[in-house]
Amino acid sequence: MRSIEAAEELYYRLVLVAGKSGTGKTSVMQKLADKHNTELININLCLSKELLELTEKQRQLKLTEILSGIFDCTNKVVFLDNIEVLFDVELKQDPLRLLQGLSRNLIVVASWNGSFDNGKLTYAEPGHREYRKYDSIDALVVGINEETTADFSQ
Repeated sequence: MRSIEAAEELYYRLVLVAGKSGTGKTSVMQKLADKHNTELININLCLSKELLELTEKQRQLKLTEILSGIFDCTNKVVFLDNIEVLFDVELKQDPLRLLQGLSRNLIVVASWNGSFDNGKLTYAEPGHREYRKYDSIDALVVGINEETTADFSQ
């Protein structure tokens, strides 16, 4: 909650909830979305429906436009989960830059299936075709692991 408030003052209003698969990111994201009276958007599901009929080249060219049209811009904060499709190498996109672009006009809170250690953000494991490592992150990153608890009762 503090990171969402702090993001209002940043150039990129992006908050990443980073953690490995199975650490409870979706549960935390759902609680945050509920607290803000909005929905948690499953990017994999929404984007795959939109991209299905397009050629590979059209997917690359229209991805940002389609992604922007998925959520209601009247909300001050959007919550994105299951963003793995953004890492598809055939799309030839930089997922972090895509999320940053979306966060210029509203606060974007996105789950990130990876880790944030010593100021470095990673997605997947080295050797995996979708592996990404960022040494410089212009976003707020909240790390989550199996021991993390979230209390939204206040």
